Amino acid sequence: MKNDNIKALYKGAIIGGTMLVPGVSGGSMAMILGIYNKLISSVSSFFKDVKKNLIFLLLFVVGAGIGMLIFAKPLLNLIENQTLPMMYFFIGAVAGGVPMICRSAKVKEMSWKDIVYIVIGLATVLLFAFIPEDIFSGSSTSEKTNLVIQVLAGIIAAIALVLPGISVSYMLLLMGLYDKTVKAISELDIAYLLPMAIGLLIGIMLITKLLENAMERHPRPTYLTILGFVIGSIVQVFPGLPQDYQWVICGVLAIAGYFIINTISAEE
Repeated sequence: MKNDNIKALYKGAIIGGTMLVPGVSGGSMAMILGIYNKLISSVSSFFKDVKKNLIFLLLFVVGAGIGMLIFAKPLLNLIENQTLPMMYFFIGAVAGGVPMICRSAKVKEMSWKDIVYIVIGLATVLLFAFIPEDIFSGSSTSEKTNLVIQVLAGIIAAIALVLPGISVSYMLLLMGLYDKTVKAISELDIAYLLPMAIGLLIGIMLITKLLENAMERHPRPTYLTILGFVIGSIVQVFPGLPQDYQWVICGVLAIAGYFIINTISAEE
């Protein structure tokens, strides 16, 4: 139990520190760190063991908050100044979690069906790029309509929050609500944030329950589809090919990212 609490803290810190990086999904990081299943079951089956699940979720949230405060700004500065090397480190880190996902799917040999599940997951992530921008940003004269739009936006944000490979900030940008939401958070605009928070809560409860059932009843297709989501996140952060000496730096950092995450996820 104590070991699980320590894992919740430090893995929450890693996820919190990286989820603000453009294109990096918190769900992907949770999956490759081997804590995703626990998060899903703690939320979807919260009332089965309230004390245990509450402690775990609180520790995770505290860890994520610490990670945001300590690591997010240095990481963003590094990415701004050393974009290629840092993106290759993240690509290596995501690749490092792939063996753990395959173990969860109980895959020993790939069949054509397995490839189809992976492609479905990959295509799902890539298709988000074709969603029309600013779909929810248009102003409405009806206050009720605006409230409904904000609740729907919260539900969509919950899908992005829970599913690996889909960035919440990216979805908010697509919906044309990123700037408004960031401003509302900075100004503590409760009237704007509350409907989104309600939608977020509804979405999280619905999606986590569906995911938990899918992982229990159909683990192989579910985990392989999630693997497709995770591969899609690599496509999103791919910065292009390095030039000259950067091949060495990018290669070393990609390998380092792979072995660091592979070691951590192997603990599960």
